[in-house]
Amino acid sequence: MEWRKLREQQEASLSPFAAKSENSFGRLVPEKKCPIRTDYERDGNRILYSMEFRRLRHKTQVFFNAKNDHICTRMEHVLNVGSIAVTIARTLNLNQDLTYAIALGHDLGHAPFGHSGERVLDKCMKKVDSSSGFQHELHSLRVVDKLATRISKEKINNNRGLNLTFEVKDGIVCHCGENYSEYILRRDLNKTPESLKKIKKRGELPFTLEACVVRLVDKIAYVGRDIEDAVRVKLMDVQDIPKDIRNELGHSNGEIINTLVCDLIENSYGKDCIQLSPAKGEALEKLINENVRLIYKADKITRYEKIAENTLEGLFDNLLQSLSDIEKLQFSDVKVYRMFYNFIMDKQYDETESNAQKVIDFIAGMTDSFAQSCFEEIYWM
Repeated sequence: MEWRKLREQQEASLSPFAAKSENSFGRLVPEKKCPIRTDYERDGNRILYSMEFRRLRHKTQVFFNAKNDHICTRMEHVLNVGSIAVTIARTLNLNQDLTYAIALGHDLGHAPFGHSGERVLDKCMKKVDSSSGFQHELHSLRVVDKLATRISKEKINNNRGLNLTFEVKDGIVCHCGENYSEYILRRDLNKTPESLKKIKKRGELPFTLEACVVRLVDKIAYVGRDIEDAVRVKLMDVQDIPKDIRNELGHSNGEIINTLVCDLIENSYGKDCIQLSPAKGEALEKLINENVRLIYKADKITRYEKIAENTLEGLFDNLLQSLSDIEKLQFSDVKVYRMFYNFIMDKQYDETESNAQKVIDFIAGMTDSFAQSCFEEIYWM
């Protein structure tokens, strides 16, 4: 029996606004269906088992090189987003498998050192080509489409990329959580698989409500957790948050999440949109801005950002220069160069890819500690 078909039939009971597996635009390269899993669940598994996902364990969320085991990493943030988003999707009767897959994949393209690293790589790319840049949402799509490696006997596209469904990829590339004032999201039903090729900047609305859930939950998941970490490392105290915001949202990460999730469900149930109430949406924006003031722009953080900038700029400039003689990299005494050579050969770049893009792909995939060790190996006197 094809259990997958039975599960797809069960999706008929989902909300009329939910994305159904059998109605998916499908994959760029058609594949034989799994006998048990829906396409969206299969996508979630591919992301979960990828090396790019595993590396998130050692990538910065906010605090660099934390010695405290209880400080949030990029992987923990992603898992938190997945947990919260699935709870909301279940209650709104949306597609939980699609929601979870988008949540798992939304930060696969994040650079080492968090958003600080992202800004550095963006500056490096613009230095070479002012019309280009680096944004982790767009790079996440590049990871799942080209850079991730999947072991498969079918050898689809030479096992380049994860060959995910359109709906999952759209949710990943449109998950932007940097628009603090945004608390009402409406899906863009005019999008097609061709639309993904035209996305050049962050902020475009997603195709599904499931992706809208992940986009809003991205902020809900990090705002209170970052405060929790900042208090733990004595960067601030909860009382530093204005009292009116605490009274509106809560005094702890758990209270903040519970308040916002309940409000989101109350205001989105049975509607073709995902939204918070104006009161909670505005309070969330204020709280994130307090985080910017008290945490993200704190002296300790900005000083560490200089280390991140020096490390990634140094790697970018040196590796870009090294490509002037790519064959020399293969037999270099420097391990980083040999690894870079193998990376380029493995990714099977064509002539349309610039050397700067190859360097960015290599660096963006690094964990924080690996980036630092590569820098030290290259520049150690």
